[in-house]
Amino acid sequence: MRAHVFQHVAFEGPGSIGPWLTARGYDVTRTRFFEAADLPDLGEIDLLVVMGGPMSANDEGELHWLVEEKRFARQAVECGKPVLSVCLGAQIIGGAMGARVFPNPAKEIGWFPVRSVGPRGGDVFEFPPSQTVFHWHGETFDLPAGAVRLASSEACENQAFQLGRRAIGLQFHLETTPESAAAIVSCCCEELVPSEYVQTAEEILSAPAERYAAINGLMGGVLSFLTRGES
Repeated sequence: MRAHVFQHVAFEGPGSIGPWLTARGYDVTRTRFFEAADLPDLGEIDLLVVMGGPMSANDEGELHWLVEEKRFARQAVECGKPVLSVCLGAQIIGGAMGARVFPNPAKEIGWFPVRSVGPRGGDVFEFPPSQTVFHWHGETFDLPAGAVRLASSEACENQAFQLGRRAIGLQFHLETTPESAAAIVSCCCEELVPSEYVQTAEEILSAPAERYAAINGLMGGVLSFLTRGES
């Protein structure tokens, strides 16, 4: 089995997703758009993972590879490939499927709870009633046509969605590890202007190990849901 990761900047890698995939026998390949925009053959991958980044999903004029990335992502969703998208990735999937991507009323950076929208049952993933997760975003999106909202927060209505049986978009970061949190704080520290939904670097980095274990475990649940029946 092969999982392919779209990575937009060096400091936002797959985090806990990587070990989860390796432990289950996936070969993991990557497109590093900050190096080259080489896309795989869609027929040769079994799972697409679209990661985050500080750019906007609307920056097609400056970042021309976004056009082809969105085209590829739309094809992956439409042909029923398992697709997991995170933060910018969820905005890219939303935009690729015709939804509007736009500034959120407030930036959301740090550890804040999301609440489940459900229960749904059947073929729809269910989040816990409330879970404190890691956020780093200033934009949001409308739900793509046919998508089901899975989670919301006080600062952002559309925190997670499912499109069909095989595509999930997360505005928040369940893959975050202590190392990846430190990397994004270091590289994007200029965004840490404290407000109601923006924590300080100290608050972010003081999260206990149990918090990372909880979100990484939930990410494993999302991946298991998306890849069920794959072999």
